[in-house]
Amino acid sequence: MWVIAMKISLAQEKIEAFCKARNWDDFSASLVYMHLIEEISEIGEEILFEEGYKKEGAGHERSNPEVAREFAQSFALMLQLAAHFGVDLEDAFGKELAIMEERFPPDKWK
Repeated sequence: MWVIAMKISLAQEKIEAFCKARNWDDFSASLVYMHLIEEISEIGEEILFEEGYKKEGAGHERSNPEVAREFAQSFALMLQLAAHFGVDLEDAFGKELAIMEERFPPDKWK
């Protein structure tokens, strides 16, 4: 089993190389985005089961109970989209977190 700890920038480099080797970088942003929505919907399905809204055997079956895989697939697709738009997610996330820290102070949200 692989255990990988990496910076977001390294994850972006890895997914870009992975996609380029398979010509997946040729897919349009709209197709990658729709695939991302599909994977996020599968996370949503797991939430519905976890919270009891859907029950296995009562007319519903989980499409993939390995929710960690759905998160990983969503993350990979997000990285692929970021590459398409030339976004450095590590930098963008750092900047956005700084904005959020100022915008949403913890003393006002407890």
